[in-house]
Amino acid sequence: MPPVILFASAVFPGQFTGLCAHLNQTGLAEAHFLTTPGNVARYGAQHANLLPFTPDGDYTKTHYYYAAKTERSARLSRGLLKAVRAFSATRRPDLIVCHGLWAPPMFLYDEVDTPIVSYLEFPSYRAHGWQADYPPDESQRLTDRNMEMLSLHQVLRSALTIVPSAYARSLFPPELQPRIAVQFEGFQIEPTPAPAPRSDDRPVIGFAARDLSSAKGFEIFIRLADRMIRDGDPARFIAIGDPAATTYGYEQQLVQRRHGAGTSFRDHLLDRYPAARAVEFPGRLPYAEYAQLLHGIDLFLYPLRHGVANWGLMEIMARGRAVIGSDQCFLPELIRHGENGLLLPDDDDLWLREIRRLLADPAERARLGAGAAGSGSAYRMDKVAPRYMALFERAMATGNRGGAAWDRG
Repeated sequence: MPPVILFASAVFPGQFTGLCAHLNQTGLAEAHFLTTPGNVARYGAQHANLLPFTPDGDYTKTHYYYAAKTERSARLSRGLLKAVRAFSATRRPDLIVCHGLWAPPMFLYDEVDTPIVSYLEFPSYRAHGWQADYPPDESQRLTDRNMEMLSLHQVLRSALTIVPSAYARSLFPPELQPRIAVQFEGFQIEPTPAPAPRSDDRPVIGFAARDLSSAKGFEIFIRLADRMIRDGDPARFIAIGDPAATTYGYEQQLVQRRHGAGTSFRDHLLDRYPAARAVEFPGRLPYAEYAQLLHGIDLFLYPLRHGVANWGLMEIMARGRAVIGSDQCFLPELIRHGENGLLLPDDDDLWLREIRRLLADPAERARLGAGAAGSGSAYRMDKVAPRYMALFERAMATGNRGGAAWDRG
């Protein structure tokens, strides 16, 4: 009999939505997805096996700033515990896979007799990267301790913790890293129609990220665009993303102090680099439009400063686009310099030289794009699902870790 696996996250769709569906479709597991009642009502007709868990009160509002993440986790985890108990009253799950932030397993340990896999992206914002240009306030630094404690506790108590990259695992204390497995998520990318013929024959340089943030390298992209535009390079620039989206850093607080509420980080950068006002900003797009736009961009820049994984970058590569990325964080795990993209250090002159070289060499861009597409095929869901199942079987065999001396007898 295939194992019964419960996935859980208050965010839906999310990291494991596609995996849950694939496991059911292929018979590798009987998979159910626990999410909020609102998500079940919204997506239940399109996704099978959605089950509700009701947070214990409004998890978006907290009573004490410095304990906000702990309180949010408690409200989510108590609701999750009730839902798991209700499911277990009729049949026993073999495994529970929890999103460490949006379905924390903190109240499941010792209360349910089921191995738990915790998915974490990074242990804390401090470990993920605090930028000297945009430092956190003291209150933000102190609050981050809660996230760190919750994350490390999950690694200690879970049967297994999964992170999306080896770089992410390196951010955890060395003593905990043997308890952590690396697995980048899988995806199923559908082909998109070719873009309409261009009325402008200039090559297009692109940037794409959910948030136009300093951590994703947006500031570097704007700086390079500003210089190329001032130098008269014949190119168009497009930055895809939501300028109002929440970021992983603290640049927005500097913007608000300097410009007041209502000004985005993008607006702040365009004040500093006025030539970059020629950059096109399509904003947040419906997925089909986004996918088609990707195919109309000749060269993507991904000058990442901080990050542990990014599904968007892998989609860009899987669609056969040439990419120049920074040689740090998780990017060397996906990009092999000169084979499926380029990796460069933080040196504007070097970036400009390589950008101009690739713009002048369509054949080289095509070669790198073909290499990128080949790399992307390794992350198709049918390739990735067996790797996840191997990790899940390992967790089921291991079981949850004891938390205190009395657990060990």
